[in-house]
Amino acid sequence: MKSVQEQLSVIKRGADEVLVEAELVTKLERGVPLRIKAGFDPTAPDLHLGHTVLINKLRQFQELGHQVVFLIGDFTGMIGDPSGKSATRPPLTRDQVLENAETYKAQVFKILDPARTEVAFNSTWMDQLKPSDFIRLASQYTVARMLERDDFSKRYSTNQPIAIHEFLYPLVQGYDSVALRADVELGGTDQKFNLLMGRELQRAYGQPSQCVVTMPLLEGLDGVKKMSKSLGNYVGIQEAPGVMFSKLVSIPDTLMWRYFELLSFRDMGEIEAFRSDVAKGANPRDIKIKLAEEIVARFHGEEAAATAHRSAGNRMKEGELPEDIPLIELSAPEDMPIASVLNRAGLVKNAAMARDLLASGGVRVDGEVVDRGFIFRVGATHVCQAGKKAFARVSLKLE
Repeated sequence: MKSVQEQLSVIKRGADEVLVEAELVTKLERGVPLRIKAGFDPTAPDLHLGHTVLINKLRQFQELGHQVVFLIGDFTGMIGDPSGKSATRPPLTRDQVLENAETYKAQVFKILDPARTEVAFNSTWMDQLKPSDFIRLASQYTVARMLERDDFSKRYSTNQPIAIHEFLYPLVQGYDSVALRADVELGGTDQKFNLLMGRELQRAYGQPSQCVVTMPLLEGLDGVKKMSKSLGNYVGIQEAPGVMFSKLVSIPDTLMWRYFELLSFRDMGEIEAFRSDVAKGANPRDIKIKLAEEIVARFHGEEAAATAHRSAGNRMKEGELPEDIPLIELSAPEDMPIASVLNRAGLVKNAAMARDLLASGGVRVDGEVVDRGFIFRVGATHVCQAGKKAFARVSLKLE
């Protein structure tokens, strides 16, 4: 194993907080593998790069020699995590949860080492609890403490309903740490309340308290809002190599350093060298291509990364473009989804046609097939193709 300080350097890379660092040092000083837990509710069938921030950190713990527990919240998924929500989430059925869980297992092993990963389902122990066990669990926390949570507090103060089962969510997540005897739990910054619940419940059940490592929420392709499929600013880890590559090379220059720190497995010294090169005049796009190649190779292999690289670029191959492509200049107060650009540029008859073409792979930007998640940046100019015959060089200016 590496020294404690070397391990801390890896653990703290990109992390928002380590609670409590002194306790983590004590655990590491024992020189035995720690149990590292991260839970994921299978609320959707596929994962995006925002989810992989935690999975990447799990891999780093694996490489340090620790035991990783990838916890699938098939029980908590039927409750619905209230973190950051302004309304009660509709619970999923068990069939929905189990179906999504199967896809999660297949996807995470593109990052984690299967031989060093323990996959657990929290229904294993939660289904065994008797009503009296739930009463004991619920007695460990007060309603007043629950209402200290920012999201619960806001909903209570604005007379938005809070269902009783939502109070159970942090308790169940905390009890997962008891059942797994976790030494460290990872989670996003929005999970801090739930993660700290694990520390308290472990103490209540006579166990040493876990340490907590919170990771930032990854910004989406717009560089502003949290990566989310519903916002269309995501990169799905099962997306086609070309789509993934195009999205990553189109991120704002300022965002690429954040992506390098949280998504890349390159040494931070190498990343700092890239930053220095850009400061000296290197083209930021060339650096983003390195990131895109690494990410595509991780999920699709080296050959797919090389193919995506060759097919991407600022121009389509000679002979593929019609002559006299019109230049269409648009203006907007901010970046725009590609569907809106196609509609405003007159390359499609209406928004519905844009959605249909994007869904069927009939839209290309600079020769690369894109989906509805592609964001057209203010200040950019791209050759857009909708269907077989509609072409335009579209320039988006700041309004």
